[in-house]
Parts: sequence; structure tokens; C-alpha cells
Amino acid sequence: MSATASDVRPLFIPVLLGTPRQGRMSEHVARFVHGEVAKRAGVETELFDVRELPLPTTDAGEAIKDENFSAALARADALIIIAPEYNHGYPGLLKHALDTNLKEYIHKACGVCGVSAGGFGGTRVIENLLPVLRELGLVTIFWDGNFSNSYKLFDEAGALLDEAYIKRLDKFLAELIWMAKVLRYGRENVPL
Repeated sequence: MSATASDVRPLFIPVLLGTPRQGRMSEHVARFVHGEVAKRAGVETELFDVRELPLPTTDAGEAIKDENFSAALARADALIIIAPEYNHGYPGLLKHALDTNLKEYIHKACGVCGVSAGGFGGTRVIENLLPVLRELGLVTIFWDGNFSNSYKLFDEAGALLDEAYIKRLDKFLAELIWMAKVLRYGRENVPL
């Protein structure tokens, strides 16, 4: 069996931190997840922060898309979203950023890491995001990243304090990478 371009070209899996708030604990989660993705053989990654995306609020959708962010999503094989839970929902700026692209998402894998100060690990933010992601054309994996009690998970420098999250994220990334490979093969070889 010969190698195809898909087998040789690394997967590209960007990580999107979905909140602009000051003092956000989800920033530690995003840096941790990004670091774990970067350790994977055959995977490239980049960390995007909605706080740094130059998205005006005077318009919406593709009319305000950021070229760099859109190019990364077009190149992506999968996307990881780090979303803190705010009042059982997701941050408005995350939705605003996601809505700036459409065709860039079609038939690509997506995993969500929910972050909460409480014990549910962002389960409600994940539940609220799933229909949005599906409507955008993303294919969500069935394994979620749940980061509970976020203020206790990292020290002041952002170092992880609970090693159990490494194993949990390993399962999440294994599923996401498998799905990214399968969907890439489908996009490149199976006519719709």
C-alpha cells in the first residue's frame, strides 16, 4: 500500500480559546490543551484567542471574517474549542467568532473542552454549543474535555496540578485525531 498525500501531510488542529474575560482560568486550560496537541506526532497546531481576533461588532458573519483565522480554519483538519461556562451558556464573543466562517468548517472534526468553576466541568456549555457546531457543518466527537473546579487545576504560573487530566485529554485527543483522519480521507476521496 502506497502512502497518499493525506498520510504524509500532518494534521492541522488549531485550538480556539473562546472568552475575552480578564482573569480567565480557561486560558490555563487552553495552553495545557495546546501543549498536549503539539506533542502529538504528525499533528501541527496553533492557539487562537477570541480576545486577539480583530472582529468588529458593527457587522456579523463572513462580512467581518479575519483572513488569518479563516485561512487557519480552511487548512484545519479539526478544531478544539475551549469554552468556559457562563450562566449555563457559552460566551457571546465565541459565537460571534465562530459565525465568521462557514465553508471552512464543513466535514471537519471538532472537540469541545468545557471549563467551569463548579463540579460539572463545563457540561452545560458543551451541551449548548453542540447544535451550533452541527449547524456550522462541524462533526463533533463524542468525547468531551471537562475541566471542573478550574481555579484549583493550575498553579499561578499555569502549571497543571492534577495529572489525571493528562490521561483524560489523551482519550479526547485520540478520538479527535482518529475522526480528523477519517474525515480528511472522506473530504479528499469520497464525492458528496
